Amino acid sequence: MKLTIAALLCLGSMASAQEAWSTYRGNPRRTGNTDNIAGPATPKILWVFKSQDHFIASLVPAGDQLLVSGLGAFNRPALMSLPLKSKAAAAEPTWTKSTPYLKLPVVSSPAVLGDKIVFGDGMHQTDGAVLHCLPAKGGMPVWSYAIPGELVHLEGAPSVVGTKVTIGAGSAGVVCLDSSKISFEGKDFTGDEAQKAMADKWKDLLARYEVDKKKDPDFAIPPGEDSLPKFSPKLVWQAGKGKWHVDAPVNAVGGKIVVASAFLDKEKVGDRAVYCLNADTGETVWRTPLTYNPWGGASIVGNTAIVGTSTISFDTKLVKGAKGEVMAIDMKDGSVRWKKEFPGGILGCVAATEDVAVFACTDGKVRALAIKDGERRWIYDAKATIFASPAIAGDTVYVGDLKGIVHAIDIKGGSGKWTLDLGTNPATKSPGMIYGGISIADGKLFVATSNLEGPYARQPTVVVCIGAE
Repeated sequence: MKLTIAALLCLGSMASAQEAWSTYRGNPRRTGNTDNIAGPATPKILWVFKSQDHFIASLVPAGDQLLVSGLGAFNRPALMSLPLKSKAAAAEPTWTKSTPYLKLPVVSSPAVLGDKIVFGDGMHQTDGAVLHCLPAKGGMPVWSYAIPGELVHLEGAPSVVGTKVTIGAGSAGVVCLDSSKISFEGKDFTGDEAQKAMADKWKDLLARYEVDKKKDPDFAIPPGEDSLPKFSPKLVWQAGKGKWHVDAPVNAVGGKIVVASAFLDKEKVGDRAVYCLNADTGETVWRTPLTYNPWGGASIVGNTAIVGTSTISFDTKLVKGAKGEVMAIDMKDGSVRWKKEFPGGILGCVAATEDVAVFACTDGKVRALAIKDGERRWIYDAKATIFASPAIAGDTVYVGDLKGIVHAIDIKGGSGKWTLDLGTNPATKSPGMIYGGISIADGKLFVATSNLEGPYARQPTVVVCIGAE
């Protein structure tokens, strides 16, 4: 897909504010990639990681690795790194974080913070949550920030601009932290000082363990990372605490934070609206009410925010009768430019180019609307329920459905290019539902499955890399 000069300038201004994969789906347009290199003309599975975990969050390519959030039995949390270019057909993790360091489920996609990554934990069934910062290549924790409270969880991805990290925290609203200002027990540290202190403490813990083993090897307990000092970044501001419910990833661009807040019908909490905040202070610039809940958050194209909404959440039992709406909002004042309703919920975020907004509905249709006026450009029928966000690279849209089928669609006219069934493909033979949007890097597609529920509940899952035949 050829980009106009205006589009290149727009992408350039975004790149100057944010690094690659420092926000959900790679960039403020939520296209699921940062290089705009299209995937294969004919797909082939290059490598597979087979697992008993369930993968709900979008995968994150970061350098030479793929960051994967997962849920094991009894919602056991896991964050792992897989090699982007596995030499073996069966990929193996290069590092993994799980219990006892991680204590709550992880359904948040990580965001890149320089040579580190940040991600949240917790989900709707839990209260209170922690934002974690780890070295991107694995290793001891750098810092963490705990947010207590009922219906507080960090399900959406953080958004990083410079040293500031902003994340939605359920009923705690939105929290903005400065990662360059770290403290422990009232003392301030630089990032390097904190990591050295952590390494020294770890060395001390290991030494004590060796002493204990010599005294009584049967009762000596090896140290865990949860025993390390809890360094915390400085809180810059918090907005919407007790008033909003923010499960969706926030979007930070141009000195503004766009926040999509839901209203929980059962609990009767939250505010169903889109907020634009001042990135420095957290003060509200404007508020735009919504008809349905915005689980995928906002995508930003120039001066337009595009938000998809749904009458249902991620529940396969409620798909029948679901409705959704897509709304275009003026970033200057929050006025509604256009909105369209559809016979299916929009659970993932919208993926956008300069000209079109592409989204998937639970009715199995992928649709493209003109950014300018919301007029339909095309519609593609996947013939299966879709929860995941689409991805756009080059002249192709990619989306995965709840039957585990990956679809490649021509962005110009909406015609299908190819499909790949993860359930029947000889390299996988693993049916499963695709919840997270497909991610793309260097012309390769990365996708994962979940079997938390549905016809293949508790069956094995896969993470796959799809490249050229």
